[in-house]
Amino acid sequence: MLAPHHDGSPLHVSTQHPQLGDAVRLRLRIPVTHEEPLEVLVRSNPDREPFFNKAVHVGRVDGWDWWEAEVLVANPLHRYRWLVHYASGLTEWLNQEGVHRIETRDDSDFALVAHPAPPAWAGDGILYQVFPDRFGRSADADARPVPDWAVPAAWGDPVVPYGPEVSTQWFGGDLAGVEEHLDHIVDLGATILYLTPVFPARSNHRYDASTFDHVDPLLGGDEALVSLVRAAHARGLKVIGDLTSNHSGDAHEWFRAAHRTPEAPESDFYYFLDDANETYASWLGHASLPKFDWSSRELRRRFIEGPDSVVARYLQEPFGLDGWRIDVANMTGRLGAADHNAEVRRTIRQTMVDVDPDTLLLGESTNDATDDFQGDAWHGAMTYAAFTRPVWGWLSVPGSAAFGGLGMARSVIPSYTGTDVHAQHVRFTAGIPWRTRLHTMQALDTHDTPRFATNALPGAHPVALGMSVTLPGIPVVWAGDELGLTGTNGEESRTPMPWGSLDEHASDLERYRALLGLRRDHVALRSGGMRWLHVADEVLVYVREAEQGSVLAVASRGFFDVVLDEGSLHLHGADPQLLWGEGRADAFGRGGVRLTGSGPSFSAWSLPGVPVPVPSTDAIAAEDAALLENAAQDAALVAGVQGAESTETAAWGHELPPEPGAGQPQS
Repeated sequence: MLAPHHDGSPLHVSTQHPQLGDAVRLRLRIPVTHEEPLEVLVRSNPDREPFFNKAVHVGRVDGWDWWEAEVLVANPLHRYRWLVHYASGLTEWLNQEGVHRIETRDDSDFALVAHPAPPAWAGDGILYQVFPDRFGRSADADARPVPDWAVPAAWGDPVVPYGPEVSTQWFGGDLAGVEEHLDHIVDLGATILYLTPVFPARSNHRYDASTFDHVDPLLGGDEALVSLVRAAHARGLKVIGDLTSNHSGDAHEWFRAAHRTPEAPESDFYYFLDDANETYASWLGHASLPKFDWSSRELRRRFIEGPDSVVARYLQEPFGLDGWRIDVANMTGRLGAADHNAEVRRTIRQTMVDVDPDTLLLGESTNDATDDFQGDAWHGAMTYAAFTRPVWGWLSVPGSAAFGGLGMARSVIPSYTGTDVHAQHVRFTAGIPWRTRLHTMQALDTHDTPRFATNALPGAHPVALGMSVTLPGIPVVWAGDELGLTGTNGEESRTPMPWGSLDEHASDLERYRALLGLRRDHVALRSGGMRWLHVADEVLVYVREAEQGSVLAVASRGFFDVVLDEGSLHLHGADPQLLWGEGRADAFGRGGVRLTGSGPSFSAWSLPGVPVPVPSTDAIAAEDAALLENAAQDAALVAGVQGAESTETAAWGHELPPEPGAGQPQS
């Protein structure tokens, strides 16, 4: 798989946070074993019209030729791909899917995103998900009356997996109980605490909110959330909440005001289906979850728009949440011919930027998240198509049932090979900008799915966790995974935490600490580039790369003996250093490695950083000439970009020439 390579990482893109009108330098590296290129171009697509910028050769380092080109960011989402012409007449296109002999579709191009950037802390994050009713119960909970909708349960009782009591079984966990166990979360290595909903409701999951005006008294009320967030912040944890922008509960004050009352101002908040406001649209037909109609300006004002909205209120003092995860974001604002999704997500994002730009916005999209996740609103996706489902298909007992929100066809886990995992992962990440991909949740499971451990092949759990930690994205720990908990569906997986038996899970906890620690200790796993090195049915090999250091990862389901050709890795004469696992890596020649081991297993090695060439005087002169050759096109772009300023200095250590004069764009 030694091939021309580019990704969105700092190795290949001079800035991760471009602005409209900025000059951005892009780099492509081509292995010297390839043919000699005659010409290398960057094909952009400003205003949906093809546009080519010439690249120049800036150096050869460690068996790779590096080419560099400058582009001007013409649109908030500026797509581009590479085109290489070889002496033999061969032409290759390179986009996020890989190398192609024929032209490719625009939707898999690389992308520069000029929308406001995600918070800096998010890309370094490890997320820990808590379901408040089942995580911890403080002594204060004993004094609270049992709500009329609830069926009380003792902390050690089995969870009801099916039937009418799944939403009413009440264990009485509260926010003070979460606060009591924050040290466990920190000790594990997590940096972000994600709370499922905390608003009053008539269920244990609280996705059927009855108000957004205050925190559920059963959880301790507003004061308990304020206390929890402050305690979390004191430990270095960020805290994000959960909002249902698609629906409320049928006990919500807005819905009660509007139901059977057509003249109520809140009538416009929902999709009522008759003149009497009797029947209404709801989430997947569940009458307890009436669906919001986002054509209502008043709903937007109250819920998502401006400093007095629900979205803004809990990001401000005294609460101080650090962001939101939006439930069923893919369905929000969509019903029949209506589609207000883009307006809603952009309004939420703008409100958050105005209130506190250092906040994170994640959107749930259980299937293909590509269209909605182009950087205009969501910083990242909570999705299952790119990671969770293919990993389950490879590392679970084939044919096992997988009920709940995982989205398996016929609720059966398919039988995947490693080749299938790679193909599906690439397919569902190729359309997402690199920056969004780095903030997408890599969950083995969640509160809506069965637990991965339930159907995992013996020994496969560390493999899946290792992939979650080392592939681009935010690793996710659903509370209890670190203790080996199981569950056949989303309801059964919401098991109360067995705090009294932590000693019995010492090896599980140590595994989580060690693997999550890899991400904390290696910048390559947080923001580094990504190259696939070997794909086969039983083993996947890839490397995360940065100038400061790289990490080689091997995920296997069975025995493997893989030889990576010379030039595959940047070793500089050093041997790979084992970080975790029991695999073996024997270096040979210039960047060749033989990898051996048995599986299921996951192994990771540290490697030296990737050397990036410093352009010579001749290379800079050639680059200047290329810039002038592109000047006519670039000048036309600059003229068309609102607020574009003079071209800035590139981040790779050499000055760009003065801004060229205007000219005519080339066809």
